[in-house]
Amino acid sequence: MRRARAAAGAAMAALALAGCGTGTTPEAVPSTSEAPPFPEGTTMAQIATSGTVRIGVKTDIPDIGYLPPGSPGGAEPTGFDIEIAKIIAEDLQVAPEGIQWVPVGTADREYVLTSAKVDLVIATYSMTEERAAVVGQAGPYYITGQQLMVQDDSDITGLDDVEGRTLCSVAGSESDEVLVEHGAITKAYTSYAACVEALVDGELDIVSTDGAILAGFVEQHPDDVQIVGSPFGNQRYGIGFRHGDVQMCHFLRESLLKAYEDGSWKAAFESTLGKGVVEAPRAPRPDSCTPQTSGSPSSPAAD
Repeated sequence: MRRARAAAGAAMAALALAGCGTGTTPEAVPSTSEAPPFPEGTTMAQIATSGTVRIGVKTDIPDIGYLPPGSPGGAEPTGFDIEIAKIIAEDLQVAPEGIQWVPVGTADREYVLTSAKVDLVIATYSMTEERAAVVGQAGPYYITGQQLMVQDDSDITGLDDVEGRTLCSVAGSESDEVLVEHGAITKAYTSYAACVEALVDGELDIVSTDGAILAGFVEQHPDDVQIVGSPFGNQRYGIGFRHGDVQMCHFLRESLLKAYEDGSWKAAFESTLGKGVVEAPRAPRPDSCTPQTSGSPSSPAAD
Protein backbone atom coordinates (compact mmCIF):
# COMPACT_ATOMS: atom_id res chain seq x y z
CA MET A 1 0.00 0.00 0.00
CA ARG A 2 2.83 2.38 0.89
CA ARG A 3 4.55 1.61 -2.41
CA ALA A 4 1.38 2.37 -4.37
CA ARG A 5 0.77 5.55 -2.45
CA ALA A 6 4.38 6.65 -2.71
CA ALA A 7 4.32 6.14 -6.48
CA ALA A 8 1.17 8.22 -6.87
CA GLY A 9 2.40 10.86 -4.45
CA ALA A 10 5.78 11.14 -6.13
CA ALA A 11 4.09 11.88 -9.43
CA MET A 12 1.96 14.56 -7.79
CA ALA A 13 4.98 16.11 -6.12
CA ALA A 14 6.86 16.24 -9.40
CA LEU A 15 4.00 18.12 -11.05
CA ALA A 16 3.79 20.52 -8.14
CA LEU A 17 7.47 21.27 -8.48
CA ALA A 18 6.84 22.06 -12.12
CA GLY A 19 4.78 24.80 -11.56
CA CYS A 20 -19.61 16.85 5.72
CA GLY A 21 -21.55 17.93 7.79
CA THR A 22 -25.22 18.84 7.81
CA GLY A 23 -26.95 21.20 5.47
CA THR A 24 -28.44 23.25 8.31
CA THR A 25 -27.16 26.72 9.08
CA PRO A 26 -25.44 26.92 12.47
CA GLU A 27 -26.05 29.71 14.92
CA ALA A 28 -23.67 32.60 14.40
CA VAL A 29 -20.50 32.23 16.39
CA PRO A 30 -18.99 35.42 17.82
CA SER A 31 -16.01 36.52 15.79
CA THR A 32 -12.58 36.63 17.36
CA SER A 33 -12.38 40.41 16.93
CA GLU A 34 -14.94 43.18 17.46
CA ALA A 35 -13.29 45.23 14.72
CA PRO A 36 -12.22 42.98 11.86
CA PRO A 37 -9.19 44.36 9.98
CA PHE A 38 -11.06 44.32 6.67
CA PRO A 39 -12.47 47.25 4.71
CA GLU A 40 -16.06 47.98 5.64
CA GLY A 41 -18.58 46.45 3.27
CA THR A 42 -16.30 43.73 1.95
CA THR A 43 -17.24 40.07 1.97
CA MET A 44 -14.39 39.42 4.39
CA ALA A 45 -15.69 42.01 6.87
CA GLN A 46 -19.20 40.59 6.66
CA ILE A 47 -17.97 37.06 7.32
CA ALA A 48 -15.70 38.12 10.19
CA THR A 49 -18.49 40.11 11.82
CA SER A 50 -20.97 37.25 11.52
CA GLY A 51 -18.46 34.72 12.84
CA THR A 52 -19.70 32.14 10.31
CA VAL A 53 -18.34 31.04 6.94
CA ARG A 54 -19.99 28.51 4.61
CA ILE A 55 -17.47 26.44 2.68
CA GLY A 56 -18.38 23.98 -0.04
CA VAL A 57 -16.22 20.85 0.15
CA LYS A 58 -16.09 17.32 -1.17
CA THR A 59 -16.96 14.63 1.38
CA ASP A 60 -16.28 11.48 -0.67
CA ILE A 61 -12.59 11.92 -1.60
CA PRO A 62 -10.20 10.28 0.91
CA ASP A 63 -7.37 12.52 2.14
CA ILE A 64 -8.83 15.57 0.37
CA GLY A 65 -12.40 15.99 1.59
CA TYR A 66 -13.88 12.96 3.28
CA LEU A 67 -16.64 12.08 5.70
CA PRO A 68 -17.25 8.36 6.29
CA PRO A 69 -20.74 7.15 5.38
CA GLY A 70 -23.01 7.11 8.40
CA SER A 71 -21.13 9.86 10.23
CA PRO A 72 -23.26 11.63 12.84
CA GLY A 73 -24.73 15.01 12.11
CA GLY A 74 -22.25 17.81 12.67
CA ALA A 75 -19.24 15.56 12.07
CA GLU A 76 -16.26 17.34 10.53
CA PRO A 77 -14.80 16.12 7.25
CA THR A 78 -11.07 15.52 6.94
CA GLY A 79 -8.46 15.98 4.23
CA PHE A 80 -6.13 18.45 2.55
CA ASP A 81 -8.88 20.73 1.25
CA ILE A 82 -10.43 20.75 4.71
CA GLU A 83 -7.14 21.86 6.26
CA ILE A 84 -6.78 24.61 3.64
CA ALA A 85 -10.32 25.72 4.45
CA LYS A 86 -9.47 25.95 8.16
CA ILE A 87 -6.46 28.13 7.34
CA ILE A 88 -8.64 30.50 5.32
CA ALA A 89 -11.34 30.56 8.00
CA GLU A 90 -8.82 31.46 10.68
CA ASP A 91 -7.54 34.35 8.57
CA LEU A 92 -11.17 35.48 8.22
CA GLN A 93 -11.29 35.53 12.04
CA VAL A 94 -13.86 32.74 12.13
CA ALA A 95 -13.49 30.23 14.97
CA PRO A 96 -13.49 26.51 14.07
CA GLU A 97 -17.03 26.09 15.37
CA GLY A 98 -18.14 28.87 13.01
CA ILE A 99 -17.28 26.91 9.87
CA GLN A 100 -20.28 25.42 8.11
CA TRP A 101 -19.18 22.49 5.95
CA VAL A 102 -21.44 22.23 2.90
CA PRO A 103 -21.08 19.01 0.85
CA VAL A 104 -20.84 19.72 -2.89
CA GLY A 105 -20.69 17.42 -5.88
CA THR A 106 -18.42 17.92 -8.87
CA ALA A 107 -21.27 19.32 -10.99
CA ASP A 108 -22.60 21.65 -8.27
CA ARG A 109 -19.61 23.85 -7.51
CA GLU A 110 -20.53 26.79 -9.75
CA TYR A 111 -24.18 26.57 -8.70
CA VAL A 112 -23.56 26.82 -4.95
CA LEU A 113 -21.46 29.95 -5.53
CA THR A 114 -23.73 31.71 -8.02
CA SER A 115 -26.80 30.95 -5.90
CA ALA A 116 -25.05 32.23 -2.74
CA LYS A 117 -25.46 28.95 -0.89
CA VAL A 118 -21.81 29.08 0.15
CA ASP A 119 -19.16 31.76 0.59
CA LEU A 120 -16.25 29.70 -0.74
CA VAL A 121 -15.64 26.42 -2.54
CA ILE A 122 -12.53 24.40 -1.70
CA ALA A 123 -13.20 21.11 -3.44
CA THR A 124 -10.52 19.89 -5.90
CA TYR A 125 -11.65 22.83 -8.03
CA SER A 126 -9.38 22.98 -11.08
CA MET A 127 -8.86 26.51 -12.41
CA THR A 128 -10.11 27.03 -15.98
CA GLU A 129 -11.06 29.94 -18.22
CA GLU A 130 -14.56 28.50 -18.57
CA ARG A 131 -15.10 28.48 -14.81
CA ALA A 132 -13.50 31.93 -14.41
CA ALA A 133 -16.25 33.33 -16.65
CA VAL A 134 -18.82 32.28 -14.04
CA VAL A 135 -17.05 32.33 -10.67
CA GLY A 136 -13.85 33.67 -9.18
CA GLN A 137 -10.96 31.29 -8.49
CA ALA A 138 -7.93 32.17 -6.37
CA GLY A 139 -4.82 30.05 -6.49
CA PRO A 140 -3.51 27.61 -7.36
CA TYR A 141 -2.83 26.20 -3.91
CA TYR A 142 -1.96 22.76 -5.29
CA ILE A 143 -0.94 21.28 -8.64
CA THR A 144 -1.51 17.70 -9.69
CA GLY A 145 -1.88 15.75 -12.94
CA GLN A 146 -4.43 13.36 -14.37
CA GLN A 147 -3.71 9.64 -14.01
CA LEU A 148 -5.30 6.24 -14.62
CA MET A 149 -6.57 3.87 -11.94
CA VAL A 150 -7.29 0.26 -12.92
CA GLN A 151 -7.87 -3.07 -11.24
CA ASP A 152 -4.82 -4.57 -9.58
CA ASP A 153 -4.53 -7.33 -12.19
CA SER A 154 -5.33 -5.15 -15.23
CA ASP A 155 -3.16 -5.22 -18.35
CA ILE A 156 -3.68 -1.49 -18.89
CA THR A 157 -0.43 0.41 -18.42
CA GLY A 158 -1.17 3.81 -19.95
CA LEU A 159 -3.13 5.86 -22.47
CA ASP A 160 -2.11 3.60 -25.34
CA ASP A 161 -4.11 0.75 -23.81
CA VAL A 162 -7.48 2.45 -23.25
CA GLU A 163 -9.07 1.92 -26.66
CA GLY A 164 -12.31 -0.03 -26.31
CA ARG A 165 -12.14 -0.04 -22.50
CA THR A 166 -14.94 1.26 -20.28
CA LEU A 167 -14.22 4.52 -18.48
CA CYS A 168 -15.97 6.30 -15.62
CA SER A 169 -17.56 9.64 -16.54
CA VAL A 170 -18.75 12.08 -13.84
CA ALA A 171 -20.98 15.09 -14.58
CA GLY A 172 -19.16 18.39 -14.11
CA SER A 173 -15.74 16.88 -14.84
CA GLU A 174 -13.89 16.78 -18.15
CA SER A 175 -11.46 14.04 -17.22
CA ASP A 176 -12.91 11.64 -19.77
CA GLU A 177 -12.09 13.81 -22.78
CA VAL A 178 -8.47 12.77 -23.31
CA LEU A 179 -9.29 9.09 -22.87
CA VAL A 180 -12.24 9.28 -25.25
CA GLU A 181 -9.84 10.71 -27.82
CA HIS A 182 -7.80 7.55 -27.31
CA GLY A 183 -10.86 5.33 -27.90
CA ALA A 184 -12.21 4.72 -24.38
CA ILE A 185 -15.96 4.18 -23.94
CA THR A 186 -17.63 6.21 -21.19
CA LYS A 187 -20.11 5.02 -18.59
CA ALA A 188 -21.83 7.63 -16.41
CA TYR A 189 -21.63 7.68 -12.61
CA THR A 190 -22.63 10.25 -10.02
CA SER A 191 -19.28 10.57 -8.22
CA TYR A 192 -15.73 9.28 -8.22
CA ALA A 193 -16.49 7.26 -5.11
CA ALA A 194 -19.20 5.45 -7.10
CA CYS A 195 -16.75 4.98 -9.96
CA VAL A 196 -14.19 3.36 -7.69
CA GLU A 197 -16.75 0.95 -6.28
CA ALA A 198 -17.74 0.01 -9.84
CA LEU A 199 -14.09 -0.52 -10.74
CA VAL A 200 -13.55 -2.78 -7.74
CA ASP A 201 -16.69 -4.74 -8.68
CA GLY A 202 -15.48 -5.21 -12.26
CA GLU A 203 -18.10 -2.99 -13.89
CA LEU A 204 -15.45 -0.61 -15.26
CA ASP A 205 -11.95 -0.85 -16.68
CA ILE A 206 -10.66 2.61 -15.83
CA VAL A 207 -11.20 5.52 -13.46
CA SER A 208 -9.25 8.61 -14.47
CA THR A 209 -9.04 11.98 -12.74
CA ASP A 210 -6.52 14.01 -10.74
CA GLY A 211 -3.75 11.92 -9.24
CA ALA A 212 -4.38 13.54 -5.86
CA ILE A 213 -7.92 12.20 -5.88
CA LEU A 214 -6.95 8.71 -7.01
CA ALA A 215 -4.22 8.32 -4.39
CA GLY A 216 -6.72 8.32 -1.53
CA PHE A 217 -8.81 5.62 -3.18
CA VAL A 218 -5.73 3.46 -3.65
CA GLU A 219 -5.18 3.72 0.09
CA GLN A 220 -8.77 2.59 0.69
CA HIS A 221 -8.48 -0.38 -1.71
CA PRO A 222 -4.78 -1.34 -1.74
CA ASP A 223 -5.39 -4.93 -2.84
CA ASP A 224 -7.92 -4.11 -5.54
CA VAL A 225 -6.72 -1.11 -7.55
CA GLN A 226 -3.54 0.55 -8.73
CA ILE A 227 -2.41 3.74 -10.47
CA VAL A 228 -0.62 3.18 -13.79
CA GLY A 229 1.16 5.27 -16.38
CA SER A 230 2.66 8.74 -16.25
CA PRO A 231 0.64 11.80 -15.24
CA PHE A 232 -0.70 13.96 -18.05
CA GLY A 233 -2.26 17.40 -18.04
CA ASN A 234 -1.77 19.98 -15.33
CA GLN A 235 -4.53 20.47 -12.77
CA ARG A 236 -4.34 23.65 -10.68
CA TYR A 237 -6.62 23.62 -7.65
CA GLY A 238 -8.13 26.99 -6.78
CA ILE A 239 -10.50 28.43 -4.18
CA GLY A 240 -13.86 29.39 -5.63
CA PHE A 241 -15.63 32.60 -4.66
CA ARG A 242 -18.26 34.89 -6.18
CA HIS A 243 -17.33 36.28 -9.56
CA GLY A 244 -16.07 39.85 -9.56
CA ASP A 245 -15.09 40.01 -5.89
CA VAL A 246 -11.54 41.20 -6.50
CA GLN A 247 -11.00 42.12 -2.84
CA MET A 248 -11.78 38.53 -1.86
CA CYS A 249 -9.32 37.33 -4.47
CA HIS A 250 -6.57 39.50 -3.00
CA PHE A 251 -7.39 38.28 0.51
CA LEU A 252 -7.28 34.61 -0.51
CA ARG A 253 -4.02 35.08 -2.39
CA GLU A 254 -2.37 36.73 0.61
CA SER A 255 -3.74 34.07 2.94
CA LEU A 256 -2.21 31.32 0.79
CA LEU A 257 1.14 33.09 0.60
CA LYS A 258 1.17 33.46 4.40
CA ALA A 259 0.36 29.75 4.78
CA TYR A 260 3.33 28.91 2.58
CA GLU A 261 5.64 31.09 4.64
CA ASP A 262 4.53 30.05 8.13
CA GLY A 263 4.52 26.30 7.37
CA SER A 264 0.78 25.71 7.79
CA TRP A 265 0.35 24.70 4.12
CA LYS A 266 3.15 22.15 4.46
CA ALA A 267 1.63 20.80 7.68
CA ALA A 268 -1.74 20.47 5.95
CA PHE A 269 -0.19 18.43 3.15
CA GLU A 270 1.90 16.19 5.38
CA SER A 271 -1.05 15.32 7.63
CA THR A 272 -3.28 14.35 4.71
CA LEU A 273 -1.99 13.67 1.19
CA GLY A 274 1.58 13.17 2.37
CA LYS A 275 0.90 11.04 5.47
CA GLY A 276 4.65 10.81 6.09
CA VAL A 277 5.21 8.88 2.83
CA VAL A 278 5.69 11.74 0.40
CA GLU A 279 7.66 14.88 1.17
CA ALA A 280 5.61 18.04 0.76
CA PRO A 281 6.16 19.57 -2.68
CA ARG A 282 6.97 23.21 -3.20
CA ALA A 283 3.77 25.21 -2.94
CA PRO A 284 2.73 26.85 -6.22
CA ARG A 285 2.65 30.64 -6.36
CA PRO A 286 -0.93 31.93 -6.67
CA ASP A 287 -1.88 33.84 -9.79
CA SER A 288 -2.24 37.60 -9.60
CA CYS A 289 -5.80 38.91 -9.19
CA THR A 290 -7.45 40.83 -12.03
CA PRO A 291 -10.72 42.79 -12.23
CA GLN A 292 -12.19 39.78 -13.99
CA THR A 293 -10.77 37.39 -11.35
CA SER A 294 -9.99 34.95 -14.14
CA GLY A 295 -7.53 32.12 -13.59
CA SER A 296 -5.13 30.58 -16.08
CA PRO A 297 -6.56 27.51 -17.80
CA SER A 298 -5.79 23.91 -17.10
CA SER A 299 -5.67 21.70 -20.16
CA PRO A 300 -8.05 20.00 -19.82
CA ALA A 301 -9.89 20.35 -16.49
CA ALA A 302 -9.98 16.93 -14.89
CA ASP A 303 -12.03 17.80 -11.85
